[in-house]
Amino acid sequence: MLIDTYGRTATDLRVSLTDRCNLRCTYCMPEEGLQWLAKPDLLTDDEIVRLIRIAVTELGVTEVRFTGGEPLLRPGLVSIVERCAALTPRPEMSLTTNGIGLERTAVALRDAGLDRVNVSLDTLRPDVFQTMTRRKRHGDVLRGLAAAHDAGLTPVKVNAVLMPGLNDDEAPDLLAWAVDNAYELRFIEQMPLDAQHGWQREGMITAGDILESLRTRFTLTAEGDDERGSAPAERWLVDGGPARVGVIASVTRPFCRACDRTRLTADGQVRTCLFAREESDLRGALRSGAPDEEIARLWRVAMWGKKAGSGLDDPSFLQPDRPMSAIGG
Repeated sequence: MLIDTYGRTATDLRVSLTDRCNLRCTYCMPEEGLQWLAKPDLLTDDEIVRLIRIAVTELGVTEVRFTGGEPLLRPGLVSIVERCAALTPRPEMSLTTNGIGLERTAVALRDAGLDRVNVSLDTLRPDVFQTMTRRKRHGDVLRGLAAAHDAGLTPVKVNAVLMPGLNDDEAPDLLAWAVDNAYELRFIEQMPLDAQHGWQREGMITAGDILESLRTRFTLTAEGDDERGSAPAERWLVDGGPARVGVIASVTRPFCRACDRTRLTADGQVRTCLFAREESDLRGALRSGAPDEEIARLWRVAMWGKKAGSGLDDPSFLQPDRPMSAIGG
């Protein structure tokens, strides 16, 4: 098991497959992109599958989420999913993606064993999408969402970040659209994970702002803590249900006490928290010939040192050196 000194057990593994992305979202990276990881630094497909196998069979992980960057850019993605689906016990597997390329890969991913997808879409307006992502790919994302739904990768969850002066008026429209299309919408507070380190708490769209906006059009009924469990999103029934909407309020309503996640970067580093500034190297152990037992031990040691919280409210908080694209969502 992966336990820490605060009594938490990590059963949810987030695996970044690449730091590369085909969008340039303003809250993530600069327009010119970033210095990508060199190919020799990335874990190979075999190394990724081996680490997931150790996590599942030796360390009690039951859920695996593939992230990026943009994981659909990983050439071996379908094979990785298929090999992990063959593990015993079989983990629940999901994918967080920007949706570009999902139209052509949804069926293959389903057949390989993927259970569901989370797709990032911040706006219903193509012009705003282009401003926020610096790319004209809005239609590709919509088609990817539809393909995922048709392939049975459900519930299809949509992640949206609201930004002041860009899409902060769209919360009710996004929810109405999601309900009409049987998608489950999750609003995510903007987090201090941009490569430019331009995030500022002042002016960010908070969970309170989002809920106030949604309630101008919908009746929201809160689910209880028993329903939420360790999930990062607080959820509400929309107009009595069955549709739901969630808000992931990492900044204003942190949920660290119930965190059950461990993270693996594309270059083989264990991260105990999305906002951590420390990492533990597993790639070196893999490539030096360490047996599974030693890798599992190193992973346990890393998680034992997990801090009580993200530290976002501490005046001394420093944003991680590595941006979201490098450490996975």
